[in-house]
Amino acid sequence: MEKVLVTGHKGFVGRHFVKYFETAGTQVHGIDLKDGNDCRDYFRGCSRDKYDLVVHLAAIVGGRETIEKEPLAVATDLSIDAEMFNWAVRTGQPKIVYYSSSAAYPTRLQTHDKHIALKESDIDLDNILNPDFTYGWAKLTGEMLANYAKRSGVNVFVFRPFSGFGEDQDLTYPFPSFVDRIKRKVDEFEIWGDGTQIRDFIYIEDIVKATMKAVESNYQEPLNLGTGVPTQFNDLAETMFKIARWKPPKGIKHRLDKPVGVSNRYCDPSKLQQIYKIEYDLESTIRKIFRIQGII
Repeated sequence: MEKVLVTGHKGFVGRHFVKYFETAGTQVHGIDLKDGNDCRDYFRGCSRDKYDLVVHLAAIVGGRETIEKEPLAVATDLSIDAEMFNWAVRTGQPKIVYYSSSAAYPTRLQTHDKHIALKESDIDLDNILNPDFTYGWAKLTGEMLANYAKRSGVNVFVFRPFSGFGEDQDLTYPFPSFVDRIKRKVDEFEIWGDGTQIRDFIYIEDIVKATMKAVESNYQEPLNLGTGVPTQFNDLAETMFKIARWKPPKGIKHRLDKPVGVSNRYCDPSKLQQIYKIEYDLESTIRKIFRIQGII
């Protein structure tokens, strides 16, 4: 690959894709709002630049509070994705990586009384069940647009990442906020909700490598990006305390007034495992990040 476009290249996932491509000697063109550049302007313009691969990551995100409290802002993702796919078809782009989301899965499969490893087949675009807020709807619509783009000759790879994490992630997400509280040695450790909500944590390097492995393998179906290991927030905090050899003096404070999302969200990774082996388990990666942060 000689030339790639990464939209949202200054975001958490985008930065790691840029690093991956630059390490491989690939020319990277990036578009990001952080530079004052709306990718929709690029897509609407007259540019007919061709890329070997487009990694489309541009989206309005910001953690659980943004998803629940700013649903119209998040719905802007519908416009972003529509402009991108129209441009891709119009200019004949050969390959697109489209990041959907675990939020696209039906919320009825993620309740407190259900412990279901979500399979790719649990989303049926011909029989859509209620996803997670407007963010989930936007991503479901993006998957439909991806199918239309495929019919027009664009090779689109669709991924559904679960709870990605890394040492340089924004503090609006649970994992880095936990690390930050431990680094600051807070008196009282805050967890939103009762802490029993479950997520599937996957390290960012695994996300990038798994994505590129699927592209290289020309994997044509939507693909979960997750470990399949369900982890409660309370357990995540306790694991971090153990590794840091520290506990908050006043214990854990559960913020029941804060949004927490669905109760259980983890994936069935069996299809991913056919093409990629997860390299980073949660505990060893916490140790790696703690060393980077100077905690241990």
